[in-house]
Amino acid sequence: MRKLLFTTGSPFARGVRIILDELGLDYERQEEVTTPTAEERSRATPTFQVPALQDGDTTLWESGLIAEYLLSEYGRRPDIGLPLATSVAGSGAEWSDRLILATVQTLGTAATTISQMKWSGVAHDDNDYLTRCAERLPHLMGWLESRLPDETDGFLKGVVSVQDIFLTCHLNFIACRPIGLDAGLDRHPKIRALVARMEARPAFLANPVLWWEPGVIGYAEDGKTPLYKT
Repeated sequence: MRKLLFTTGSPFARGVRIILDELGLDYERQEEVTTPTAEERSRATPTFQVPALQDGDTTLWESGLIAEYLLSEYGRRPDIGLPLATSVAGSGAEWSDRLILATVQTLGTAATTISQMKWSGVAHDDNDYLTRCAERLPHLMGWLESRLPDETDGFLKGVVSVQDIFLTCHLNFIACRPIGLDAGLDRHPKIRALVARMEARPAFLANPVLWWEPGVIGYAEDGKTPLYKT
């Protein structure tokens, strides 16, 4: 049985859960609302990284690698309209497509780093490194906008790509966190259209954006409303 270890609120974990649903794969959810000790986390992965996927004798961490593994190992695609891609890169465009994925994940890392530091009491405009993370955002958005062919297709033509999924998850994360970031979707019409298409897919609807901040211990029955420690 597959098992996914993940931290509540992580856009990287949400992306992996969406891919699992897109593939119609069952799995056990091992969700952490709070970060465990280093000793506890090291039992799952020496890098302390989540999400981490256990699939039989295979254990993987790092969301992009997990996504690539799932696309490679599970070829069946449920009949749900526009299909999930069979690879992270199209034929003849391996390095350019992988560069897009790496850039999408850099955007996600910048946003989550700012978020984590904010809950530690450090705002991004009070720290030079975090300020540089925030300054990356418009440049990343502009570059990614230029890589989309038009407002009707994603990064890989005719399919839903891992790039499409993770970018939407990262932008949803930015939109739902009071961390002082604005992705500027109004200035990037092709990305805005892509996000709208992704948000309407069943796998996205089944895996809503989960909120996390200090004091949140779970969610109400709607799966969205945070419950706070009293």
